[in-house]
Amino acid sequence: MSNSSKEVHLHTKGILPVQKLKILRDLEILDSHPDYPINDNQFQPNSLDLRLGEVAYRVRCSFLPENETVEQKIEKLEQYSFSIKDGAVLEENCVYIIPLLERLNLPKSHYSTQNGVSDNSEEVKLFSPENLSAKANPKSSTGRLDVFTRVITDYSHRFEEITPGYQGQLYLEVVPKSFSIKVRTGQRLNQLRVRHGFEVVPDQDLLRIHASDPLLFDENIKPVSMQQIKVNKGLFMSVQLKGKKGEIIGYKAKKHNNYIDLENIGHYDVDEFWEPIYATSESTFILEPEAFYIFASKERIRVPAKLACEMMAYDTGSGELRTHYAGFFDSGFGGSVDDKGARAVLEVRSHDVPFMIEDGQTLFSMQFEPNTELPEFIYGEEIDSNYQGQGLKLGKHFKQL
Repeated sequence: MSNSSKEVHLHTKGILPVQKLKILRDLEILDSHPDYPINDNQFQPNSLDLRLGEVAYRVRCSFLPENETVEQKIEKLEQYSFSIKDGAVLEENCVYIIPLLERLNLPKSHYSTQNGVSDNSEEVKLFSPENLSAKANPKSSTGRLDVFTRVITDYSHRFEEITPGYQGQLYLEVVPKSFSIKVRTGQRLNQLRVRHGFEVVPDQDLLRIHASDPLLFDENIKPVSMQQIKVNKGLFMSVQLKGKKGEIIGYKAKKHNNYIDLENIGHYDVDEFWEPIYATSESTFILEPEAFYIFASKERIRVPAKLACEMMAYDTGSGELRTHYAGFFDSGFGGSVDDKGARAVLEVRSHDVPFMIEDGQTLFSMQFEPNTELPEFIYGEEIDSNYQGQGLKLGKHFKQL
């Protein structure tokens, strides 16, 4: 080992950007199966793409391990297992558990240091005055296929949330809802963010940022006025149901289709899997129970490089409506102020009863967190981002109209 050394200090609270995530890889805090090292192209501006492992377990039901390991729960609930190294189909409305290739070795104390070796054989020491924790979320393309996924860890009582000090395997629960899917080892359905402490941008700070560096634009592509913007632990956004006559304002998933192979990008005909929803003179739409819909937000949003954000379901108090599966928005989403932002795509399902939504109805909020520092790259063309500048857009597996 070289005698040279490097100390990395985390001073500010927030989301760790890509350059810090790479250091966590060097320190083996972000670790992986020895046959599948973590690749540079897994890193996004504020997150790491997680990859499917080699085996899938069909289980009787979903679960949280609470007082057991995930493996112990699988032993009780497993119906059968199979290899996905060469590809295998996951049937719709069945529950699968897939061990991921990545694992975590989070420091057990926020006062401790973590030692490792970087690519150039420097000894690296990480000093973090706050706890490191992590959160997972489905990737955009996963949610738009109506594939329900959640990361599970040993002894956890919550999905997606990974507590400080966790050291162990990551598992993914996968439930294809509208379409069966064909998956393979190494494919990426989810992504992981690492937090240094936990710091949500307060509403007053959001308003100050918006006043000088607009975050939200209205349907006329003008910054939402300070009198109209709605904040409460994030920026509220609404659904777009109006349009020119004959314009497509949404899609409804068709049932009983062939499976979708996740390897096939831009491959599938839209009308084989989706029923378009056209604008009418009405500004309302009634959702059928348990049907899956894709809509777009009425407003356009942009995420400055110093921030990252997450789409949060709006709690109506009814419990009847789910408005998204995928939630992370990277730094740079929506471009610069001159680009006027991009629409958020909504994945909507009504449970149990028909549910009416109206044009401009609040369906979700965007919760912002600061980055600990500016990412070395941001979302956009430079990293071939699929949904930059989007309007209403289906997932990347479908032919774009």
